Amino acid sequence: MNRTFRVVALFGSGTILLSFIVLVVNQTAQVVQLASTVHPTLGTITLWTLVATYTTLLGVPVVLVLRLPSPLTPPESEQSPEFEAHLRRLGARLSSSPHLAGRELSRREEIEEALAVLGGRTDEIVRQAATSVFLSTAVSQSGRLDGLFVLAAQSRMVWRIAHVYYQRPAARDMFHLYANVAGTAFIAGELQDIDLGEQVEPVLSAAVGALGASLPGFQVAGAVLTNCVLDGSANAFLTLRVGMIAKRYCGALVVERKGDVRRLATVEAAGHLGAIVADGSARISKAVWRSSVDKVGDALSGVSVRAKDAGAKLIARVRGGVRPQSEAS
Repeated sequence: MNRTFRVVALFGSGTILLSFIVLVVNQTAQVVQLASTVHPTLGTITLWTLVATYTTLLGVPVVLVLRLPSPLTPPESEQSPEFEAHLRRLGARLSSSPHLAGRELSRREEIEEALAVLGGRTDEIVRQAATSVFLSTAVSQSGRLDGLFVLAAQSRMVWRIAHVYYQRPAARDMFHLYANVAGTAFIAGELQDIDLGEQVEPVLSAAVGALGASLPGFQVAGAVLTNCVLDGSANAFLTLRVGMIAKRYCGALVVERKGDVRRLATVEAAGHLGAIVADGSARISKAVWRSSVDKVGDALSGVSVRAKDAGAKLIARVRGGVRPQSEAS
């Protein structure tokens, strides 16, 4: 399946590139012909000016990319001859982190402790992003808008994680990280790596049960709220999973199999999901409860005012119909 996808993508990109080249050549020929009608020399100057412009626009980005430092790629195993060199380079990179100020990073144990510290900071970033996604998508309930928001939140989260580990990541670092995260989480990812239902279902059941208990008599509001929590939980879980995948790639000492990365990231994401769902659902249920109480209170207040007005009018009519005895005589 992946091989077929790569072949299709290769031929598709080749077709697009060829069409673009033909379009550029055609438009360039028309511009040069237009300039030649004024003067042949002007046509020649226009042609070489356009060629020089195209060369500059294409060549400068290529040169800049080729001059960038290569990403810090871990070796295949600890027995690899490049492992010690990788540890030295990794220690030198981590030594510039403000989160590791004053730490000695010359030995493997010290580097692993430093990675654990950065992992704790990364967990905070991931939980913040997942909480934001949970609340936003639970309230929004707009499929396309939610998809864009989740994509933007996850992209920004990965960017922040990269800055925790790399401080000033180069373009190649960012491209390498985004490509690995996307390839693991979306292209090659399968939620069936573990029995996710056994881990997530109790969390959602507890949240939904709490919501039903907190809204007695408001069945419609409870049903809407349950759907909101389920949508927000799914999006929050995917965000947690992407964040944990990015964390494992940034803090890896050796190359890990994508299947192992997916499985471990899924387990970590499920472990963080409970607290996010519990806190988020409590905040949403309180907001819905206050809104429901306010609506009911406003309705009862309106009924009371209308009853008072009707009573006052009735009393006025009765008083108007019953005259004093002196007036009657």
